[in-house]
Amino acid sequence: QVQLVESGGGLVQAGGSLRLSCAASGRIFSITAMGWYRQAPGKQRELVAAITSDGSTNHVDSVKGRFTISRDNAKNMVYLQMNSLKPEDTAVYYCNAKIKPSIAGYLEVWGQGTLVTVSS
Repeated sequence: QVQLVESGGGLVQAGGSLRLSCAASGRIFSITAMGWYRQAPGKQRELVAAITSDGSTNHVDSVKGRFTISRDNAKNMVYLQMNSLKPEDTAVYYCNAKIKPSIAGYLEVWGQGTLVTVSS
């Protein structure tokens, strides 16, 4: 009853920027936290950035100072602004959300992923 849809991925030159968007839809009472993960070929999926219900954020060390996570609570959306992109940022980026579909319910939901490719 809940789905996440990512958009904004693509091909960009090193040093360029992209803005990823993730829209949550369906039966949503509240969203506890949202985050962005990424997975490169042959690598483990890793947390890139997360934002909690109180607005606090964290970013993995490799993207600090370059990426910024933000949210729009009214639209049930989360964004990842990616600046100064490097080839090592190339990966499929996944949106994740911890959602309460009702007062008593709880779900963790993943998006389908969006590919970011950074050329040197």
